[in-house]
Amino acid sequence: MSRSVDLLVAGGGPAGLATALHAARAGWDVEVWDPRRGTIDKACGEGLMPGALAALHELGVDPPGRDLHGVRYAAHGRAATAHFRHGPGRGIRRTALHAELTRAVQEAGVRVEQRAVGALRQDADEVRVEDVRARYLVAADGLHSPVRRRLGLAAPAARHARFGLRRHFAVAPWSPYVEVHWASQVEAYVTPVGHHLVSVAVLGASKAAYDAHLDAFPELRSRLEGAAPASQVRGAGPLRQGARRRVAGRVLLVGDAAGYVDALTGEGLALGFAQAQAAVTALLAGDPQRYERDWVLLTRRYRWLTAGLLAGTRLRPLRRAIVPAALALPRIFDGAVNELARPVGPLTTAAGSA
Repeated sequence: MSRSVDLLVAGGGPAGLATALHAARAGWDVEVWDPRRGTIDKACGEGLMPGALAALHELGVDPPGRDLHGVRYAAHGRAATAHFRHGPGRGIRRTALHAELTRAVQEAGVRVEQRAVGALRQDADEVRVEDVRARYLVAADGLHSPVRRRLGLAAPAARHARFGLRRHFAVAPWSPYVEVHWASQVEAYVTPVGHHLVSVAVLGASKAAYDAHLDAFPELRSRLEGAAPASQVRGAGPLRQGARRRVAGRVLLVGDAAGYVDALTGEGLALGFAQAQAAVTALLAGDPQRYERDWVLLTRRYRWLTAGLLAGTRLRPLRRAIVPAALALPRIFDGAVNELARPVGPLTTAAGSA
């Protein structure tokens, strides 16, 4: 026997759960499907900028972690530091973030089921998936979104592919900053996520092994000397994924499923949370296409800045100049970091600002 819901969400990661939470608190009957069991982990840097942390707090979600006071760029014994001007960010273990969001959606009455969204059909009134009829479907099913592919919304593969790997180390954080270490072909992102735990993610164009990437950073290697690995290596990529559009009838793409440029500027979670609210606002207004327009505005800063940085840092001379330039132009570096740290948006919406 079929059943009806207001919103079916494909994907139980942070963007999907935030979408479900916004819709449930607006009085909608919401169901989340994800084929993965239990607490979901993912290869990511695990650092939330102050804007992303503020978006979580607006949802009533406050996961434990480690305060972050800014961003530090480092290379060849030199470092430039920019401090967050409007409160700290937070390094949060991805599993802790997922657990807190799951608790919040369950308290809001959202049903979370271990199921995959497969074939779907839609008409002018509803979306049908197996035994469920939904007024709308939000696909927040990740970087390689199956729903995006089934709907023919996937854009051609990126010309310059980049990949990410992440592992945790049992060591006390040595600074209260997200550290970005620059080498000739790869970056390392160090994020404190606990009193005796740091996350170290490496990003680059090569598919080399994690330890081989880490060898490009002798200073970081020395910091981690003797520290026991505290997790398995997890990978993600190719990072750049595109979508031809974000709305197809009554189906909306949110988070990484909607298109992703790179993790270089650290805005992934902030964008996912902002898109979740914008999508629900559009649906509450009965105007799915509004989300397409809002998505363009919400992500414009990220897409332009990240694409520009990626294009520039493919050239080794420019990569070598990043830290010296940040040291020589501290106000510009500080301004850029704090521009990225602020909340995404705002957009004027029926449900409030994004």
